[in-house]
Amino acid sequence: MRNSFLPLLILVWTTGRLLAQPEAGTIPVNGKNFTEFNRRVSYEKGEAHLNANTDYGLLWLNSSSFGNGTIEFELKGTAIPGQSFVGVAFHGRDDNTFDAVYFRPFNFLHPERKGHSVQYICLPGNDWAELRGKFPGRYENPIDPVPDPVDGWFHAKIVVNYPEVKVYINHISRPTLEVRQLSSHKQGRVGFWVGSGSEGWFRNLKIIPAD
Repeated sequence: MRNSFLPLLILVWTTGRLLAQPEAGTIPVNGKNFTEFNRRVSYEKGEAHLNANTDYGLLWLNSSSFGNGTIEFELKGTAIPGQSFVGVAFHGRDDNTFDAVYFRPFNFLHPERKGHSVQYICLPGNDWAELRGKFPGRYENPIDPVPDPVDGWFHAKIVVNYPEVKVYINHISRPTLEVRQLSSHKQGRVGFWVGSGSEGWFRNLKIIPAD
């Protein structure tokens, strides 16, 4: 009788191991594949944690060169107001020149600030303050349905077809944000991004170039 449970236990254990494995094509998130800028980074179980620090920080994927295509990853911030800005940089020329899409988890559920949940920026010269002042509501949006802003990982997909950028959250078919890039550079590095005073967690990065 006890032996009859053995196949079931093996099935459950095997299924769990399969579900825990990264998807095919996922880039291992580890110290060999990435280089940090203005952050200390720790790696554990395929995840990268960027510590909080002054000004923004980056975790560049080594030797990356991305033009048009799709960037997918999972990320997690915190619900602390003004201390959680997490996202991805792309078309990077250097540590100061890149486009980025990032999220403010502390705004996800806030009734007055939820319109500032996802943001596009282009540095130098087009940070969030400049864009919000010149083009209110054009480069940021709310997210619906709302991810868990406290302890929840959420999935982001950034589709770039220069100059168009579309952002999809948690596999929803409609884009959460659609913008036209402000930069003239059409290719460059890819890296995880965190804002001033922010820490962030990242995993399961996939980069799929356009055909």
